[in-house]
Amino acid sequence: MLHRFSSSIAGIALPKQFTYPFCYTPHPLCVLATEEVQHYLKQQAEWQEELEQGKMFGVLVVQTEEGETGYLAAFSGILAGKNEHPFFVPPVYDLLQPQGFFKIEEEQISQINRHIEKLEAEETYRQLKEQLRTMQQEAATELENAKLQMKASKAQREARRQAALLSAEAALSPEEEAMLIRESQYQKAEYKRMERNLKERIASLQSQIDPYEAEISQLKLERKVRSATLQQQLFRQFDMLNARGERKNLCDIFLQTAQKVPPAGAGECAAPKLLQQAYLHHWKPIAMAEFWWGNSPKSEIRHHGHYYPACKGKCEPILRHMLQGLDVEPNPLLQGRKATEQALEIVYEDPWIVVVNKPAGLLTVPGLDDAASAYSLMRKRYPQWEGPIIVHRLDMATSGLLVLAKTKQAHQHLQAQFAERRIKKRYIALLDGNVAQDSGIIDLPLCLNPLDRPRQVVDYEHGKPAVTRYEVLERKEAQTRIAFYPQTGRTHQLRVHAAHPLGLHCPIMGDTLYGKPADRLYLHAESLELTHPVSGELLHFYRKADF
Repeated sequence: MLHRFSSSIAGIALPKQFTYPFCYTPHPLCVLATEEVQHYLKQQAEWQEELEQGKMFGVLVVQTEEGETGYLAAFSGILAGKNEHPFFVPPVYDLLQPQGFFKIEEEQISQINRHIEKLEAEETYRQLKEQLRTMQQEAATELENAKLQMKASKAQREARRQAALLSAEAALSPEEEAMLIRESQYQKAEYKRMERNLKERIASLQSQIDPYEAEISQLKLERKVRSATLQQQLFRQFDMLNARGERKNLCDIFLQTAQKVPPAGAGECAAPKLLQQAYLHHWKPIAMAEFWWGNSPKSEIRHHGHYYPACKGKCEPILRHMLQGLDVEPNPLLQGRKATEQALEIVYEDPWIVVVNKPAGLLTVPGLDDAASAYSLMRKRYPQWEGPIIVHRLDMATSGLLVLAKTKQAHQHLQAQFAERRIKKRYIALLDGNVAQDSGIIDLPLCLNPLDRPRQVVDYEHGKPAVTRYEVLERKEAQTRIAFYPQTGRTHQLRVHAAHPLGLHCPIMGDTLYGKPADRLYLHAESLELTHPVSGELLHFYRKADF
């Protein structure tokens, strides 16, 4: 389980602090360990088909009590149908052990599933359901035809009344009017009888179906309750350690979060498994990294061999506990903000609006840690301003033009322009890879990945429309300089459209969420065209990218 490095590490200094797992540059020792794990994976011929589907792996460099430096390796979830493989650390809790409570209860739930499937597939039940569907359709058609006939008859009666009024007789006789009324009453009564008869026939058929559906509903309820109970029982088996020797199970850990309940698969990712084994053996964690191996999922963006931060939804609460007692690096993103807090160039200003050139690394609005932002800096500079100020946003890592409103009226006018897509924006980006087409349109709907905020995913069912026009400006070696013209304004739209296999499949340089780390995110809001909210003048602003 503890691997010695196959090559010499004598010249590599140990890091002073442990890796901040949610934003990091892999330490050289982690890079070496990753290369060795990847070499091992390439040798496992029987796994290749599964590995092509894509999986996250992790390495943890540790120091033993004797001072020896080595590394541990782990995979997220299950590999080749098993939780345990000699090369990798074992799971925190092996839910696949045959005599364990999980497998036993899982089999009980599987029996319920089989019972439900058997009931739903029973020929009598299926025939009754089909008869009911046919009868309901026929009843709806009959009633609709009857309504149309009643409507036509009513029109004929009204036509007779109108014709009588226009004739010399002036009106229908009482006997004729009574006959028309009786005809109307008879048709209404016939319709009611037809409706009642159809409902009775449908109810009779439904009564034969009800016992089946009642049993199926009861079984589904039992399955739901047993599944929830099993999940809670399982999560209590994940007794997570930290560097202080303290233990907390997943139920207790997630009780302090907004969702309160651990998500499915919590505790089975590579990072918690690695730290747990280090603590169990009293090895000191030195540095950690996680990488993706294989094809990218259809919705998320994962590139073969790239390093990725730990996920937020499943791992952040767990690692927050497990890292206690370790000297962890500060969040590099927070460090980068301090250098940009005062660097807010005013591009244009009048009594109603202000346009600034936001540097990369500065938030648009304050985050949870109340760090400096374009909003707070402008509030500090102009405390007398009224109104919401912020009209649109740029990602913290994106530089470029940002318009702010000084008055409520200006804010409303500008927001309307954004909503109606009358504001034109042009972004410049440097992509990692060569884009084949010179221009085109990317149309991929996006939504938030709730288990890995703020990462966005492509989702054709739940995603919101996201459209980007692009134009290649220059190709140089393995990079592409490109202009983006977003037609919508979704979170991370340009970053996902650039990186996703169904988009350009070339992530923006420095995109730590969807690509590879660099000294910055090479994305800049270069130009902005809008109508002045008061004068109506068309304004165009430009700030060239510094890359």
